[in-house]
Amino acid sequence: MKSFVPTTAQMQSHFPGIAVSVLIAISAQFLSEHYGAPAMLMALLLGLSLHFLAEEGTRTEPGISLSARTVLRLGVALLGARISADMLVGLGTPMIALVISGVLVTIVFALIVCRLVGRSIGFALLTGGSVAICGASAAMAIAAVLPKHDKSQRDLVFTVLSVTVLSTIAMVLYPMLSNLFGFSPRDSGVFLGGTIHDVAQVVGAGFSISPEVGENATLVKLIRVAMLAPVVLIFSLAYRSSSKATTGKKPPLLPGFVIGFLILAILNSIGLIPSFVSEAAGNLSRWFLLIAIAAVGLKTSLKKMLDVGGVAIALIVAETIFLGGYVLIGLRVID
Repeated sequence: MKSFVPTTAQMQSHFPGIAVSVLIAISAQFLSEHYGAPAMLMALLLGLSLHFLAEEGTRTEPGISLSARTVLRLGVALLGARISADMLVGLGTPMIALVISGVLVTIVFALIVCRLVGRSIGFALLTGGSVAICGASAAMAIAAVLPKHDKSQRDLVFTVLSVTVLSTIAMVLYPMLSNLFGFSPRDSGVFLGGTIHDVAQVVGAGFSISPEVGENATLVKLIRVAMLAPVVLIFSLAYRSSSKATTGKKPPLLPGFVIGFLILAILNSIGLIPSFVSEAAGNLSRWFLLIAIAAVGLKTSLKKMLDVGGVAIALIVAETIFLGGYVLIGLRVID
């Protein structure tokens, strides 16, 4: 029987690469705290600059690959501990419907536009899902269930880089738009939480207006994060049933990290996870995802990533504008 406990030799072979990924994540967090730059973006850029450490045959390559794969899945699973059914109480059915429908129509929009310009369905799901749900975290979770090809790593890094940059721009511009439109604290929270990609930027944008807006924006954002599990499950099922998805065995019906996400979300919803444990799990999840994105950056050649082209950039910008416009129109209709 195959043992799931790593041997001493395996641990020794993986340690250098894991250590490099962790050090980059710590450095990125330091830059974020002292200079205001997004930690995810810093981890990705630092990783890209040290790509030579992940080249085949290097001592660090096995650990970097493990960080980009296993640590990523742990980070996504732990996100579930922040999700609770209680989040929905008080927001109102129309607002919840707006947020959830925003996720779905943005993904459909991405599929339609990518088909029109000749991009693959996988690229549409990756970019559309990351824009619609929770930025870099969603991109990495979705990439984990999509079929692998020679440009998979490049597309993932491009998506993470793009949504992080766009999310940072939105963090500055969207509070101005919210004030311009004269939104109430609730509407401002729905607008910011329903449109900005990454959780950190949602928090920054919301609390830059007021504590009430910040709390509402974070709540709405976590509802979008809750959509990660069903969306990833649907993508996984779609590719599992497709004869074009794999040449070998089919992927599992439900990826393990999605099961972990759902279990933690259910436990938190019924009150079995104390608030301090939920908070700790959220912080640990953020660190795992930061380590994973550092490893993804290490594994990616910047030269190959630049081959993605201007059309791809226009696509992800269009998806971002579409989501923002949809939520704005929805707020006007509801009010």
